[in-house]
This record gives sequence, C-alpha cells and structure tokens, in this order.
Amino acid sequence: MASYRVNAEAVAFCEELIEKKQYVLDSDWGNVQPSAEAQNAYLERHDWDAYARWHLGLTEGANEHTKARYAFVVGDYRRVHRSGLIACVYRAAEWRHKSVERAAYGLLTALDEAAGIDDAFAR
Repeated sequence: MASYRVNAEAVAFCEELIEKKQYVLDSDWGNVQPSAEAQNAYLERHDWDAYARWHLGLTEGANEHTKARYAFVVGDYRRVHRSGLIACVYRAAEWRHKSVERAAYGLLTALDEAAGIDDAFAR
C-alpha cells in the first residue's frame, strides 16, 4: 500500500480558497472530480506546483512532477468541493492514512464554519 504525507502547500491553498468563499457545498463528487482528461488539460495550462496545490497527499517515493506523486484531490481546479473533502476524509480513514485524514477533516471543519453549517444535533 502506498504511503502519503500531507501536502502543506495544498492545505494552505485550500484554507485560502475557503477564506475567499471559493467552494461548492453541494456536489456529486463522483461526477465532478477531475477526470484523467481534465487533469491533463489542467497540466497543459499550469505547472506542476499549481497541480500539486489541489492534492492533500504526496505519495512517498513517487517521482516529483508525475501524477503518481499527488493524491487526494479536493476540488475541480477552480473551487474546493465539500464532497471532495468528505471523500478524502473517508478514503484516508479507510486506508489508515491518519495525517491526510486529519488534514482533510480540518479543512472540512473550516469550510463548514465559513459556510455557516452548524451542528443541529448539538442544540
């Protein structure tokens, strides 16, 4: 199984997008997550550093500037998707990648706070 470390630049980038309200609250991640074609198109117009900012995980041992290096995408290359963060939390938890899980959960919490989503059960 691959091992990942948290991409601190991606976390900071997502925090900036959340602060700027550049997020989508309701989306079907299975339909909006970037396809291989969308990834390639993005890379034709942007450098690897820009591509990396959309991925919370860096694959240990993978070569820099390869798609294999970047994992746990959180947006559609324009906005962070709440459903993308949920998918990252779930997938990282399922495969026991705790640092990525915690980073994704922290961003999800920040997005929910920024969007005014509260815990109705806490009342």
